[in-house]
Amino acid sequence: MGGGRRLCDHAGVTSFPAHARRVRDETLDPRRRRVSLRNCLHDFAPYGFPATWHHLATAHRIPRRIEADPSSLDRALDELETARALVLPRAVAFAAQRRRQKREGRRRVPATSHPWDSWGCHAIAYCPDPDKHPVEPLPVVVGRVLDAGAEEIDPAGRCLVCGDEDRRPLRACRICGVLPGGRANPL
Repeated sequence: MGGGRRLCDHAGVTSFPAHARRVRDETLDPRRRRVSLRNCLHDFAPYGFPATWHHLATAHRIPRRIEADPSSLDRALDELETARALVLPRAVAFAAQRRRQKREGRRRVPATSHPWDSWGCHAIAYCPDPDKHPVEPLPVVVGRVLDAGAEEIDPAGRCLVCGDEDRRPLRACRICGVLPGGRANPL
């Protein structure tokens, strides 16, 4: 992908699958497994890193002393992997499309109604406030954003995630906290 952005499943030791394997490795210290889960968010964090971590920690009750419930890491990873599985085919298709366009001499990223395509798989439902994010599972939210992109729905006037019709332009949704257009939009 252009602009130094990486695809969801880039090659290398530090990829999402490698970190996910460490999260599931029960022979590792639970604290190392928690660090590996957080490292997964460097490759896939639908709400941005802070808000996605907050969502996973609260939804799966990841305790501060992880030794008290190390299985919470597996539950959180399951949710994250399910959401990521929805995005991967679209990200791979977009990367292939961009390679074709570049071979044809079209170097500029085409305008899309949903610019998350050019962000790789990070922050597709960006929440600037880590404490305010959708309460539904990540796969539900990610699915809504992907469906809206596939249907080329114009987000003007309503939130693509929660449907709030009283959305303020260039502001995070007052109900679910998602910022339309992602980090590129100023608050």
